[in-house]
Amino acid sequence: MKYYLIAGEASGDLHGSNLMRGLYARDPEADIRFWGGGLMDAVFQEHQQGSGLVRDYREGAVMGIWEVFVQARKLLRRVRSCEEDILAWKPDVVVLIDYPGFNFRIAEFAHKAGFKVFWYIAPKVWASRESRIKKLKAYVDRLFIVFPFETGYFRRKGIDFIYKGNPLIDAVDRSPALQEPREAFLTRHGLPDKPFVALLAGSRSGEIKTMMPVLAEFAARLHQMPQYADFQFVIAAAPGRTPADYGTIPGYVHLVSGDTYGVLRHARAAVINSGTASLEAALIGTPQVVGYKIAWLTYLVGRIILKIKYISLANLVIDRPAFKELLQNYLTGENLVVEVERLLEDGNYRARMAADYAEVREKLGGTGASDAVAEAMVAELKGR
Repeated sequence: MKYYLIAGEASGDLHGSNLMRGLYARDPEADIRFWGGGLMDAVFQEHQQGSGLVRDYREGAVMGIWEVFVQARKLLRRVRSCEEDILAWKPDVVVLIDYPGFNFRIAEFAHKAGFKVFWYIAPKVWASRESRIKKLKAYVDRLFIVFPFETGYFRRKGIDFIYKGNPLIDAVDRSPALQEPREAFLTRHGLPDKPFVALLAGSRSGEIKTMMPVLAEFAARLHQMPQYADFQFVIAAAPGRTPADYGTIPGYVHLVSGDTYGVLRHARAAVINSGTASLEAALIGTPQVVGYKIAWLTYLVGRIILKIKYISLANLVIDRPAFKELLQNYLTGENLVVEVERLLEDGNYRARMAADYAEVREKLGGTGASDAVAEAMVAELKGR
């Protein structure tokens, strides 16, 4: 069968790559064509089966109302390009992976054009823009959800779904980074044998530009404190990003590419831009604080339409703050120093966070989610 997958950001690329492995395993004749990134392309290169990568998501990923407005014309061209490609290729199914701003347009188009539509990793309509429920019902043939708290929500809304657990557990637990000794990690990246704090500024260029000045101020403040003068700071660079994206960094700050899990595993603490990386840190067990800052127009509109208490997935899963979230004006270098110092020095605080992390993992379910979803998709297409 012919599968057309669309992922528009780093997390979608990760989950899309694991889904592709499952599809190749369960459908020997799978022909997969996709919008994605390096991880999905690596799986395709392993199998050399199908049509492969159409466009890399890093060419145009944006986030936020103001950002989308500024780049509206460019985004519209990408939508039209995708629509034309789907029409020309004629897949058996279009599989949308998260990325709602783009994928809702494709869902409507694909459905009206007569293609079957699956949505993997449901759009977060439980958080905002609940009116999109109507579009899910109208344009999506099968919804695949990944969070336990979503089951009751979508059931109440009358949307049929398939839930097989959260695929991030497999991605984390299968990673070689979780088995690598600290000494080997440091040697491989040319890092000094000193304690360090991980810095994750996000995957989109806009996020990085917003976060890096705050992270730089935080690192400078902590480094100037005598008790932390020997500490280092390690930026876990997002896929496809270059050192130039992160600006000029001082000698006590290092940049590591392609090894986010390794950086998180060996860090004493982490400062993370909200997103999948925060949930990954919880599953790995890294003490963290989440920082998030966006354009003020986006933030003000978000305060009106958002219906959630937390922006971090781990906090949402257990419905309480496992770790602190510093948003907008509260995200300052000074506030980050206060919180990270607590993460480093307060053993009871870290122990309580670890207990919350264990609960997060338990609620997300066991392993095998990606394979189970792939199996369910193939069964749906074959009418079993």
